[in-house]
Amino acid sequence: MPRKIVLVASLVAGIAAALLTKIYLGGKERILQERRADFDRRFGTMEVVCLRHEVAAGTELSKKDLGIIEVPEAGMRERAVMESEVDDFIVGHKIAFSRSRGDVLLWSDMECENPHDTGLSGDIKREMRAISINCSGSSAVSGVIKPNDHVDVIGTFVFQQSDGTTKQGDIETCTILQNVLVLATGQTTAKNELLNRGYSTVTLEVTPQEAEMIAFAEQMKGRLVLTLRNRTDNSSPSLPPVDYEKIKAMIGDLNMARHNRMERRR
Repeated sequence: MPRKIVLVASLVAGIAAALLTKIYLGGKERILQERRADFDRRFGTMEVVCLRHEVAAGTELSKKDLGIIEVPEAGMRERAVMESEVDDFIVGHKIAFSRSRGDVLLWSDMECENPHDTGLSGDIKREMRAISINCSGSSAVSGVIKPNDHVDVIGTFVFQQSDGTTKQGDIETCTILQNVLVLATGQTTAKNELLNRGYSTVTLEVTPQEAEMIAFAEQMKGRLVLTLRNRTDNSSPSLPPVDYEKIKAMIGDLNMARHNRMERRR
């Protein structure tokens, strides 16, 4: 008899715990729903076009590739494709970049013209600036940099003495900015990339302070060079300035480190 009482008590306790857990989780769910509803009321939502499955760059889109998703309106107006625009502007046109299932379809993803196009200024994020630098040939990775790529900006400067002369050690190279978005190469942007024009300038998206740094670097008669990054690389290593003496001191270690990396990849 006592054993049955213990079993019944354990069962009752288990049921009570399950009910309390359900009540607790239900309360949390209601709080989340209320907060989401409040966010939607404050900022609004809109239905936009999304991708039903992964799509490779260069794919000609059809209606079976597209779905509808509800997203916060902030930042999406005139950037995302609307359902009413699919037939006239999207179906039969190619997507410029590979995208994943569920991604919102943006006009900047497409090779066709954006009917809401406001020029390059519409592509610049709020509180950011666009600045163009003279950069061609080897300075721009042999001209293979494209809009929406990310680059590092490296500057080489000649520091003169008071008498106007320059010594060997007065030339210094340093990385000015890392992981900078490319808005345009020449007059080619992500929206008209198929034009594939040659270019002698690259337009970057930077903060106002970074724009001042680049403008000052160019006025110092410095030579600016861009290095292309992998799309998924967000690293920002600490890179000290380099001069002739630094290269002499580091060249052995650099080559040994490169040799070790190659060995690990085999």
